[in-house]
Amino acid sequence: MSCIFCRIAAGEIPAQRVLESEGVIAFHDLNPQAPVHVLVIPKRHIDSVGTAGEDDAALLGEVLLQCRRVADALNVTRGFRVVLNTGENGGQTVPHLHAHVLAGRSLGWPPG
Repeated sequence: MSCIFCRIAAGEIPAQRVLESEGVIAFHDLNPQAPVHVLVIPKRHIDSVGTAGEDDAALLGEVLLQCRRVADALNVTRGFRVVLNTGENGGQTVPHLHAHVLAGRSLGWPPG
């Protein structure tokens, strides 16, 4: 298993976990871009939103619900942003679907 996020999900690489469900884990990003920066990943490998299939719909929904639960667990009260980068030009650096939960400061628009 060479994917770093698959190895984190399997417990082979330690991560500062925020929460975990049957299909998803959330952990603090090692290179935070905001005071709160948590990654939410499915335990099952999916390369990206761009490669997700119809049979992944429930798991994709769970990823998004866990983003809200991360905000609740970390007492984020003034809003948060969920980002799913897809592909090289979309800013995806790890080829395993993951959502970024960003909060704790004003997040400008447009991003990037």
